[in-house]
Amino acid sequence: MAFSEFEQKRYEKIIGTYIESRRPKPSLRKKLDISYRISGQSIEIFEIRPDWKDPSIVNEHPIAKSTYIKTSQCWKIYWMRADLKWYSYEPNTHVKTLDEFIHILDSDEYGCFWG
Repeated sequence: MAFSEFEQKRYEKIIGTYIESRRPKPSLRKKLDISYRISGQSIEIFEIRPDWKDPSIVNEHPIAKSTYIKTSQCWKIYWMRADLKWYSYEPNTHVKTLDEFIHILDSDEYGCFWG
């Protein structure tokens, strides 16, 4: 089940503000940028870069994902490993708010998200 319209706008504002703070300078955005998408109960943050062989092809590389679990009223945090599968982020597998997710993502204590 997708977020309500009110929730969607609220989450777009929170994540959008964070993404804007992390984006590279406008002069670099054709070579490297970051963005997000909201799909169902999940928010995915990804990197955007042109293909190294053919710059006309744009690739997205997932960075992080958080999924809202309505029954437990928490956000589960995931990171993508080299095998291109999502894994729960240890030691913080879930948080109560989207702001807590952003704090964990931004601090990246274990180098799972930003390297």
